[in-house]
Amino acid sequence: MPLTIDLITLFPRMLDGFLAESILGKGICANLLDVRVHDLRQWTTDKHRTADDRPFGGGAGMVLKPEPVFAAMEQLQTPGCRRIYLTPDGAPLSPAVAEELSRQRHIIFLSGHYEGIDQRIRDAVIDQEISIGDYVLTNGTLAAAVVIDALSRFIPGVLGEEKSLTHESFTGKLLDFPQYTRPAEFRGMSVPEVLLSGDHGKIEKWRHAQCLEKTRKVRPDLLKHQQS
Repeated sequence: MPLTIDLITLFPRMLDGFLAESILGKGICANLLDVRVHDLRQWTTDKHRTADDRPFGGGAGMVLKPEPVFAAMEQLQTPGCRRIYLTPDGAPLSPAVAEELSRQRHIIFLSGHYEGIDQRIRDAVIDQEISIGDYVLTNGTLAAAVVIDALSRFIPGVLGEEKSLTHESFTGKLLDFPQYTRPAEFRGMSVPEVLLSGDHGKIEKWRHAQCLEKTRKVRPDLLKHQQS
């Protein structure tokens, strides 16, 4: 059975190309996961299809109303499904979180917008809140796309070469090593000799050293976490 993903958003067309291209598109075509995008407005009940309103207490922006979100969740949810809200104040996305999500059978993502969503939604129909970084997007649909892409790579068969997972950035808590391809010489720039040597032991040592050096320069916090 494929992993079923429902995404509730005010901007369903934002993901048209994303879901049809590259590795994710192939995974969907191979029936390894089933992604369904829903327009939240289909669960509104007034003639203007109103999905948001002004916040109580005043303030700028608008807040998603509880009625259409509750209706959407109640129609889409299945026993044991994971209901996730994408929000900057959620728990950070990590490889461990993505891998755990990949083992679910049904996930419902809720894309926030404007100033957020009514707190009663978060209290009653959300199981998990995820952030993809300490910044604000125009809406959570892009964040949902990032999470879907990250978790899909852990679904067996989605990646053509499964071993690539073991060499990617962050899966080993170190940043990735430099990659080179042909030609060996280009505009005066050469591929490191060790990569041309055929000595796989030396190549692995060189790559590990490069990972450590890049991590020290760019993300020293990752090394601190390893030592703690």
